[in-house]
Amino acid sequence: MTNDVVRGRLYGVGLGPGDPELVTVKAARLIAAADVVAYHAARHGRSNARAIAAGYLRDGQIEEALIYPVTTGTTDHPGGYQGAIDEFYEQAAARLAAHLDAGRDVVVLAEGDPFFYGSYMHMHKRLAHRYETAVVPGVTSVSAASAVLGRPLMERDEVLTVLPGTLPPDELARRLAATDSAAVMKLGRTFDGVRTALEQAGRLGDAFYVERATMAAERVGRLAEVDPATVPYFSLALLPSPAATVFMTDSGTSATPDAEPEPGSRAGSGTGSPAGSETGSQAGSETRSEAEAEAEAEAGTVTVVGLGPGAAEWLTPEARAALAEADDVVGYTTYVDRVPVDPRQRRHASDNKVEAERAAFALDLAKRGRRVVVVSSGDPGVFAMAAAVLEVAEDPQWKDVPVRIVPGLTAAQAVASRAGAPLGHDFCVLSLSDRLKPWPVIENRLAGAAAADLVIAIYNPASQTRKQQLVRARELLLEHRAPSTPVVVGRDVGGPQETVRVTTLGELDPSTVDMRCLLIVGSSQTKAVTRANGETMVYTPRHYPAA
Repeated sequence: MTNDVVRGRLYGVGLGPGDPELVTVKAARLIAAADVVAYHAARHGRSNARAIAAGYLRDGQIEEALIYPVTTGTTDHPGGYQGAIDEFYEQAAARLAAHLDAGRDVVVLAEGDPFFYGSYMHMHKRLAHRYETAVVPGVTSVSAASAVLGRPLMERDEVLTVLPGTLPPDELARRLAATDSAAVMKLGRTFDGVRTALEQAGRLGDAFYVERATMAAERVGRLAEVDPATVPYFSLALLPSPAATVFMTDSGTSATPDAEPEPGSRAGSGTGSPAGSETGSQAGSETRSEAEAEAEAEAGTVTVVGLGPGAAEWLTPEARAALAEADDVVGYTTYVDRVPVDPRQRRHASDNKVEAERAAFALDLAKRGRRVVVVSSGDPGVFAMAAAVLEVAEDPQWKDVPVRIVPGLTAAQAVASRAGAPLGHDFCVLSLSDRLKPWPVIENRLAGAAAADLVIAIYNPASQTRKQQLVRARELLLEHRAPSTPVVVGRDVGGPQETVRVTTLGELDPSTVDMRCLLIVGSSQTKAVTRANGETMVYTPRHYPAA
């Protein structure tokens, strides 16, 4: 009998430049199958790589956020910035090695291609000689930039040169003058030097600027016309093939080279995804710029708007006005789809589990001068996006971005109105989701509310993968409430599939409840009364009996 240890396998998986639809089939399969998914992030914890891959993740996976110890700030590490980064890579590699030694397969997410200025390569250097390793290539930001511009990189025997903008301007100018096509990466603080180098090489008039290619905040234009103050680190300069005399527009028709899109316009397709501030169209390198914050333009505004539970008549006039004034609409796909299409506006829909990334993306747009609306169902301040936006807005880079909250009708109010007046006396609101808080905390709060004899409105009672919480909640409530306690179950209230039913705590079947439901559990005083027309109405009296 052998005692050979089965080790896990390490995968460096390229995600492409930003559009989740540009993730390869192989990459998507490996991400979904992995035991551990790792990704780099700045100290606020948000990761654009994770946001891109969010739709391919599954419940039960271990996530390892590899947080850079320093980005643009200073460090007291004895080895300085490079010493802090080197130590970080060693510690990150040790964390991943522990999983691999335990037999778990580890996927390290990498924007663009893992070996193209990618952070993954630092894990590869430290682990590939010890573990079975595979690298999955991804679409690079250079290819994406060429595609959104509609201009080929090179033809026939032309030469393409890829250069870092961190080179001295004179060296850049020499190399740019000696090549046919070029891509200059890592702009941001280097933009002025890159522009000078292009001018010295006589190539400035041929150069294009591309920012966040294929993402929702994509920006393209002539490089000579770009304001340096608006250029983030994750953008690039492109000198396409000199032989290209036409380019393809969004409609697929050819046009003359002079008919270029203005900076800030879209020049390609792609649904995009929320962008974290620490990452972008291409991965970083082992320099101070690896997770640098971006230099941004004049701030716009972020308005977080409550759309109400679903019915159009429940949208407030203030919310309508905020939506009409917006340049950009940001939100979970289902909620963005509820906003009427305005050709003037950009729409940025994303998955429902990337609240922090969505908030950062909205604040990032506002910092560039856009009027941004973040939409939420119900009221944005009740288990919704208002708290997420304000939490992320604490980051100093967005301290000057104005944030306004526009209230909306809550799901609890909507369900209560359909059933009668179950919230007619003191009540509390609880969420059974343990995605952002531990289940023991939920149990303690539920027990406290039940013992206090409060009516309880329960949000997020169950989901496809979270069934037992409601079973346990019902058991706990029955320790304090009679089985005859009225319970209102509202599903999709205000929507096309609305149902409202009244049952009792004893007869409540948790298997009939899903994520689109809201429950209102009555107090000891709540009554269910059958009216003359046969309709059952639930209400909680305004008066409470003396002890």
